[in-house]
Amino acid sequence: MRLFDTFLPGLEGPTMTHPNLDKTLVLIPARLASTRLPGKPLADICGLPMIVQVALRAREAAIGRIVVAVDHEDTYAVVSKAGFEVVMTREDHQSGSDRIYEALQKVDPNGLAETIVNVQGDLPTIDSETIRAALRPLDDAAVDIATLTVEINDEEEKTNPSVVKIIGSPISDSRLRALYFTRATAPSGKGPLYHHIGLYAYRRPALERFVALGPSTLEKRESLEQLRALEAGMRIDVEIVDTVPLGVDTPADLEKARRILAGHSR
Repeated sequence: MRLFDTFLPGLEGPTMTHPNLDKTLVLIPARLASTRLPGKPLADICGLPMIVQVALRAREAAIGRIVVAVDHEDTYAVVSKAGFEVVMTREDHQSGSDRIYEALQKVDPNGLAETIVNVQGDLPTIDSETIRAALRPLDDAAVDIATLTVEINDEEEKTNPSVVKIIGSPISDSRLRALYFTRATAPSGKGPLYHHIGLYAYRRPALERFVALGPSTLEKRESLEQLRALEAGMRIDVEIVDTVPLGVDTPADLEKARRILAGHSR
């Protein structure tokens, strides 16, 4: 199978499945309003709306049920037409975690899903293996939340406040235990710096607790909601992967995503 198999729903997909397929729920939040790229989820990428491309990447990962959480009828219509499960959520959510929690309550009220994977709706080129990697830290029962990171090799990224860094204690060659997240250049001294990738896998009780906590002091100071969990004593482990998936936030990002997917569809 090619890195990206952009097949339409109803056609045969990848055969690889996660052993907890029936207990894992992949939620993809999609907010229509965007300051830098209006109507972002509906932006065309190789003949499909971006949100549908993200759903296809999630389906290629084959880790569980997929639901797209939207806040507008237009987005609802295109996702439904593409054959993916979709749920309407409120427009006024302050974060993606709040949106996925509302979606979780609506689509799984009986609590069948034990693990919730939050895949951002602006990652149309993400590799399916990267999505699967987010689940690995949850093999340890002590971990509440799992996420991803990649080592920073670009010197400019090390000092760029838009690049969120993870300060973590190494557990293995491929995993860290998160101690802090920051926009500053940290930690100091010799050694690698790590760029956080905002894709999360939650144990259900951890997501429920996280949302109930409300914004924390350091979360508001750094504008990083994952600090809420650390301040509350929750454990976040981080899987180290090879590349940062392209997040589409600007017209230039959109053009780059189109080039990437056009190349892989040949």
